[in-house]
Amino acid sequence: MARSKLSIPTDLTQADAHELSALYKIKSVSPVEVTRAVLARAEKLQPQFNAYRHLDTESALASAKAAEVRWQKGKPLSAVDGVPVGFKDLLHVRGWPTRKGSLATATTCQEEDSPVAARLREGGAVLLGKTQTAEFGWRGLTESQLAGVTPNVWNADYASSGSSGGAAVAAALGLGPLQICTDGGGSIRAPAAVNGVFGFKPSYGRVAGYP
Repeated sequence: MARSKLSIPTDLTQADAHELSALYKIKSVSPVEVTRAVLARAEKLQPQFNAYRHLDTESALASAKAAEVRWQKGKPLSAVDGVPVGFKDLLHVRGWPTRKGSLATATTCQEEDSPVAARLREGGAVLLGKTQTAEFGWRGLTESQLAGVTPNVWNADYASSGSSGGAAVAAALGLGPLQICTDGGGSIRAPAAVNGVFGFKPSYGRVAGYP
């Protein structure tokens, strides 16, 4: 039986990371096309869902263009080269402030990446921005005086849970197929469950929690 050809999604924001990598490999889709689609969708839905605290459009597009060149040459840095990724706003990403959902934090941009951001940057992933979190990640609701409320993706009258609610909502809406979060007692798993996406807490030591 012959394997069916890989189809191009009508809406590129709905493709998962595996699909994007496969489409990049056969040059059917460009990382630039995907990143532009994700950013446009984020701009449209952000006022309603408040999934992101910060989006770095310029840097994301520059990374996507570099990834496009590598895939065209058949020399991607990794399987996630050119795949858009968001980061919970508890994690350091170089060049962006880490506000942790709190007015008590500084607006100073970080000078270094957290380990997970560094590895993804080395792999050519497109770093989109910071997703909303509960203040210091210490509540099961994604709302704060700094960031406002991030509602449930299916019903805005309900909560998105926490503390990684912004990431779960972003994943559900197609605002980046990969979202990096933290989970001490359910902060990945609970928002994933109530927003209808997959969320995995890695084993301790598998992914560094620094800082």
